Formats: sequence, structure tokens, C-alpha cells
Amino acid sequence: MDPRLPSGPAEPFTEGDPPGPAEPFAEDDPLGRVAEWGSVATPVGTFRLVPVRIGRDLPLISAWMNDPAVAAYWHLAGPPVVTALHLRAQLSAGGRSVPCLGVLDGTPIGYWEIYRADLDPLARHYPARPHDTGIHLLIGRAADRGRGLGSALLEAITRLILDRRPAGTRVIAEPDIRNAPSVSAFLRAGFHVLGEVDLPGKRAALMVRERVPRHAR
Repeated sequence: MDPRLPSGPAEPFTEGDPPGPAEPFAEDDPLGRVAEWGSVATPVGTFRLVPVRIGRDLPLISAWMNDPAVAAYWHLAGPPVVTALHLRAQLSAGGRSVPCLGVLDGTPIGYWEIYRADLDPLARHYPARPHDTGIHLLIGRAADRGRGLGSALLEAITRLILDRRPAGTRVIAEPDIRNAPSVSAFLRAGFHVLGEVDLPGKRAALMVRERVPRHAR
């Protein structure tokens, strides 16, 4: 893994950029082409996931990671190379994890990782099902936190995941149990707690939202 940062100025983010990660994934995409999932209407605006490009997105994501409220749980504070190494690890995972910008009405407002929980080390800690999909996220600006934005976006993205990934029956999350706002956001988005698990660097609330059968809607 080359730890050097991209040379030259960062690419500007524009809503019209063709979505896609910096490196191509395997043809058999374990997550079903997140870049092609499209947008979803939410109570707070139109939201979509745009796979990360390091050259374009590193300055913004690194700035978010240096917010003390974010750094307490993501542990990626420091110079941009710290975040770059994390992003490159995600992008080199064979498509099992897709790092994304969360874009609301054309403006990036947070960082998301969509990953195959059943193919992740997390699967050693719970009875995983084939195609379980996991979510990590952060809301970037302090002004956007604590007003229900996270739960609204989580609810919408969870529906989108289950719609775009018909082989999967549920979405998994494992927020740090100390992160009460995050746990609350998942609960408001329809997740429930299965239990607590010890993961590297944290004790987590293992949370799940099941697919609702069509006849039950």
C-alpha cells in the first residue's frame, strides 16, 4: 500500500460527477454496484451515496475525522495520510466494503461505509446470514448533528439497501455503546439491539433491521 497522498489539487465535488471509486472492483461485485443504486427521497431532502475518490474527497473526509466528536469513535484524527490509508484499505477490499460520501440535495454531509457483514470479521461475533449488509457512518458538520438527520437518512438508506440487494434479508450495525446519539439514531431508524459484542477498540451494540415481508407492509 502506497501511503503517499495524491499529487496536485483535489478534484472538486460536483453533483454531475459520474459516481465510482478510485479503483475498480471485481466484476462479481459483493455489494451489487453501490454506485448505481441511485438517489432516495427522505423527509430532509434527496439523498444518495457517491463512492469515494481519494483525490477528490480526502480533504473533506480528513477534516471531518479531525472533529473531536468524530475522532472519539473513528480514531482517524491526524494528517490527511491517516485518513488516506483507511480509505485505501476500504477500496482494496475487493468490493466487500464501499466507502461513500453521503450527498444530501447535492451537498456532501457525511461519510458512509456499506459493507458485507457476513464477509467481515464481525461475522465471527454473531450468527451471520448470507448477504447481511453492514453500515458505518458519520455526519460531518456539528450543525447537522442532533436534529434527527442521521435517523432519517439511515431509515431511507436501509430501505434502499434492502430494495437493491434482494438476496439480503437484513441490515447490521455495530455502534460503540458509548455513542448514545448513534445508537439512538439506529433505534429511531427501525433497528433493534441483538446484544453487545467486544470488537477491536470498542464494545459495540449489535443492531439489526430485518426486511419487512411485502404482505406485512
